[in-house]
Amino acid sequence: MIDGHDGVRIVTTSRGNGPSLVFTHGWANDRSVWTPIADALADDHAVTTWDLRGHGESETPPPGRYSRQHALGDLSAVLGGAGRPAVLIGHSLGGYLSLAYALEHPDEVSALVLVASGPGFRRVEARNEWNEAVIASTKQLDLPPGVEELSMHVDSMVIDRLTEITVPVLILLGERDKRFAAAAGLFQRDLDVRDTVVIPDQGHMVHVKAAHECADAIRSFGANLE
Repeated sequence: MIDGHDGVRIVTTSRGNGPSLVFTHGWANDRSVWTPIADALADDHAVTTWDLRGHGESETPPPGRYSRQHALGDLSAVLGGAGRPAVLIGHSLGGYLSLAYALEHPDEVSALVLVASGPGFRRVEARNEWNEAVIASTKQLDLPPGVEELSMHVDSMVIDRLTEITVPVLILLGERDKRFAAAAGLFQRDLDVRDTVVIPDQGHMVHVKAAHECADAIRSFGANLE
């Protein structure tokens, strides 16, 4: 357990030795979704998984303390323990936060693995539609008040600055995850994408349903970075 951005207690799990891999889960998940992949890669990597604030075993602060900057501050604290630079591996919201972190701290990120992730929205109307869906999901899932802010978009900072990210990128996507297929195309245009792995018959939770295939792709990507 570590102190996050504003003293919020953040729970992490670390194992293995070697190049640093830091895994950030998606909204309404927790670090356990990475367990099969992390276990497979810990043979020759230093693997760290963590729970976003308000998720899993991490502390749940009151509303108003779930902004992007809060989350990025937490990720910085995680990297303080895991080691810098690191390969940031993120699913959905975790991928978005990894992109944002690479923009703010480019020297601390050696590569990115974006699993079913997107860069946000330029159009205000698209952001509003997304945010409304997040609020509705929060109520359905009975999540703590304020947690929805983590997944809500207030600007287009990441998508507007994608070309500033220069580290190598691996994209992992489920074949049936149509929502994020367009984002993969945008990444291929604006980022240094070394490989895009589309796993057949899988949806948004591709890293859970096809953990073995994802681990193999990450290992191969990492080997080519050396």
